[in-house]
Amino acid sequence: MAERMTINYEKKPCYDIVFTDSFDLLAEELDALGIDGRRVAVIADSNTAALYGDIVRQKLEGRCRETLLYSFPAGESSKTLDTVRDIYRTLIEAKFDRKDLLIALGGGVVGDITGYAAATYLRGVDFVQVPTTLIAQSDSSIGGKTGVDFDGYKNMVGAFYMPKLVYMNVSVLKDLDDRQFYAGFAEVMKHGLIRDAIFYEWLLEHMYEIHERDPQTLVEMVMRSCAVKKLVVEKDPKEQGDRALLNFGHTIGHAIEKAMQFQMVHGECIALGMVAAAYISWKHNWLSMEEYYEVRDMFVPFHLPISIDNIDPQEILRLTKSDKKMEGDRIKFVLLKKVGRAVIDRDVTDEEILAAIQEINFSDEDAKA
Repeated sequence: MAERMTINYEKKPCYDIVFTDSFDLLAEELDALGIDGRRVAVIADSNTAALYGDIVRQKLEGRCRETLLYSFPAGESSKTLDTVRDIYRTLIEAKFDRKDLLIALGGGVVGDITGYAAATYLRGVDFVQVPTTLIAQSDSSIGGKTGVDFDGYKNMVGAFYMPKLVYMNVSVLKDLDDRQFYAGFAEVMKHGLIRDAIFYEWLLEHMYEIHERDPQTLVEMVMRSCAVKKLVVEKDPKEQGDRALLNFGHTIGHAIEKAMQFQMVHGECIALGMVAAAYISWKHNWLSMEEYYEVRDMFVPFHLPISIDNIDPQEILRLTKSDKKMEGDRIKFVLLKKVGRAVIDRDVTDEEILAAIQEINFSDEDAKA
């Protein structure tokens, strides 16, 4: 049994998201896309290739002309043009043409790399997202953003390129280690904070079930998170306006991620960025002090950080200004008018950013105080 959600592009149906609890329906869904006679390349990182690569290939046996499995080392360090170049080489040597298909099997890194390879190989081949992490299922697999990092700068090279299908087997979330699961939850929480206060409250009310990874709760959580993403990306598919709201927490979060040389998980950095953005929102008198502390403290029971040891505020500020979300010399900063309503502010000062960074900076001096 499966649930479906259709994502529209330019007010027309573009692709479906399928929510289910196994890989059993994948071949049937791909049949509907017409994979008979086509080559299919399953792109995965080393972790997801080991866990699910053979399962997915077996599901496709007899359904397509040929399947191959390409894997690369897991981790953000692989999200580079070098990996994309190696994918190109693999596809060329296997004689893939424009009628063939790529499947992104994995988390956000896999989806971004595969989508960018699909967008650029032979000027565009079809691809399908099969996300296997919470961060990918709730956020990154939806909306057509693809790309890679460049010299350590996040997502500086990329393209908007829509998948033909997003197939979500929510049962794989039970295989995630706790750190990856809760890091993905940061993006879920983000969707409630920026657009859906009722969903935000639901997350807090279902804390126990989320911790237990109750299957029904996870399906509802992922679907409701995707519903928020759907609303935003359909209104602004190429980030000309409101889609930037999805960057709540990402400006400072990406800077921390780079400063830490990607030793912290993406969602942990975004949680820190959201705390900093909520702090600025309080100082703008949009959130009350009580609301700020509630938002901040709600990350704690979900095992997400609200402070970090000994970062250099000036270095983090400098890195925010190398972010692709800059407009000229101004940062597009996403703040909260209230829980469930985010806005874009282009007038946040360096002093306000530094104060917010200092708010999350747990230094040795703080420990001695």
